[in-house]
Amino acid sequence: MKKNILSLAFTLVFGISAFANPIDEERKEVNAEKSTVTWKAYKVTGSHTGTVTLQSGALDFDGDKLTGGEFTVDMTSINTTDLEGDYKNKLDGHLKSADFFGVDTHTTSKLVFTKVEASGKNSYKVTGDLTIKGITKPITFDVSIYGSKATATLKVDRAEYDVRYGSGSFFDNLGDKTIYDEFDLVVDLEF
Repeated sequence: MKKNILSLAFTLVFGISAFANPIDEERKEVNAEKSTVTWKAYKVTGSHTGTVTLQSGALDFDGDKLTGGEFTVDMTSINTTDLEGDYKNKLDGHLKSADFFGVDTHTTSKLVFTKVEASGKNSYKVTGDLTIKGITKPITFDVSIYGSKATATLKVDRAEYDVRYGSGSFFDNLGDKTIYDEFDLVVDLEF
């Protein structure tokens, strides 16, 4: 009898506390058509810019606080925006080839948030697992959220994902043909 009363007491205490502090978790799907992912890559003699299409994504919130997120990018959509004609077509093709992102084999890249910490009123420091070419590495970056929009800038080291072409990390004596390992992603999301 004492065991039943004790079980009932625990059930009441934990049941009431669960209702007293409800978790207001909500997953907000990102509008892929209205969101943009812009890249900028650097070489000794200049830089190139372009876009890649967000395939899907979602941000997780507890009330109005960011708690998580997950995104998939369509790597077959790599598009150079600072060139035209044959130069653009050549660079787009080269970026999609095995020399760079090997999109025939690795059609998507993925980012999954693993830790989110508030760093200001609308700002968060996010750590996530970024997967490119089937290789997953941790990455840390800042996210700002204003209403139904979010922005983030990520600095990615392509050498960590075995993207070797023109990299001084893998090849010597490249001179002015060197392409720097780090590239930037600027992400503007609407949800």
